[in-house]
Amino acid sequence: MPSEPTPTGPLPPELRFIKRLVTVLTATMIAGLLTIVVLLVIRIAAPTTKLPTLPADIALPAGAEITALTFAEGFIVVVTKTGEVLIYAADGSLRQSLKP
Repeated sequence: MPSEPTPTGPLPPELRFIKRLVTVLTATMIAGLLTIVVLLVIRIAAPTTKLPTLPADIALPAGAEITALTFAEGFIVVVTKTGEVLIYAADGSLRQSLKP
């Protein structure tokens, strides 16, 4: 069984270039991974903003189930399971109702 030859002398220039490329790529990937981990930790540890509350005097139609709720400046949009869109003023009074 033939044995593998042992390298003697410096590496060929092409091989040194590839070795540098692999080293730079490895360092870049490690730096990118560390950046992602740090950003995730910062984002998760950041205090959460308080969600707006639904006014107590909003009256949904009988049997309506909310599937989507959007808070905008001056009004609240509620989408029901049947596809009906209810637009309420900030004080809870119904402004408009759109049926599918």
